[in-house]
Amino acid sequence: MSTPSGGVTGPDTGATGPGSGSRGPAPQPAPRKHTALPKARILIEALPWLTRHHGKTVVIKFGGNAMVDDALKAAFAQDVAFLRHAGLHPVVVHGGGPQISAQLERFGLASEFRAGLRVTTPETMDVVRMVLAGQVQRELVGLLNRHGPLAVGMTGEDAHLMSATKHYADLEGERVDLGRVGEITATDTGAVEALLRDGRIPVISSVARSADDDHIYNVNADTAAAALAAALGAETLMVLTDVEGLYADWPASDEVISRLTESELEKLLPDLASGMVPKMEGCLHAVRNGVRTARVIDGRVQHAILLEIFTDEGIGTMVVPDGHGEGEPR
Repeated sequence: MSTPSGGVTGPDTGATGPGSGSRGPAPQPAPRKHTALPKARILIEALPWLTRHHGKTVVIKFGGNAMVDDALKAAFAQDVAFLRHAGLHPVVVHGGGPQISAQLERFGLASEFRAGLRVTTPETMDVVRMVLAGQVQRELVGLLNRHGPLAVGMTGEDAHLMSATKHYADLEGERVDLGRVGEITATDTGAVEALLRDGRIPVISSVARSADDDHIYNVNADTAAAALAAALGAETLMVLTDVEGLYADWPASDEVISRLTESELEKLLPDLASGMVPKMEGCLHAVRNGVRTARVIDGRVQHAILLEIFTDEGIGTMVVPDGHGEGEPR
């Protein structure tokens, strides 16, 4: 077909090549930057830990500054509720050292510690029971229940959960009478297991009935948590404290031991500060009696529990049984 200028055209193909006058395909917009993307990465990092711990029991000893700082208390309750909703079975064991000392001072009663344990007279024992079950436990149950009908309070006296005999401390080779301080001799975890099956979070005060008479004993909360973790066959025992973990050479260094075996811990025990002894003895007891790991973590850090369980790095010190695979993640 001829054109007015004498040129020849072919069929109209609709070509839009260079020089055709067309702009070509419209450019695609760049992917939008999502500010929430780091949150997704955090959740993905937690996935293998969620899988590993799903359905497992975790016993947590609540203590230190986390018990007296309102922001830390709220964060602790959020962490424990998160564990429950993520498919774990948390059990909380608490003491109440700062609150007990404050109440004793109001009543004009002295606070005395020997070998890291509170000397407990009959008058002191009355205050201990009142503060633990009537104050600390009730507040903690209330904080947890802001996240749903989850928490149920009980003491070691209830349903014969913990039975104890009188405990004597060893101080520089001398046997020391601490009064109404107990050493756990037996546990009956039936009531706790029933609560866990019902989806509840047991919150347990660390007092125990006597195995021999009508006395009630003050039991160190670290010791009580370790005994319950072993009796429940827990996956993990977590002990909140006011330090970063177990220091390698305190006070010469603030380097924290990230991981050690039960044998390594046993060698260190004689040289530990008195306040750390019950915590580390509790960790040792736990891993020697079927608990997979025991961890001492810094309760001054908000959401320390989630950081320890659901991140690759973790925080604090982890104790494992001898022969625990070195290649396993922390």
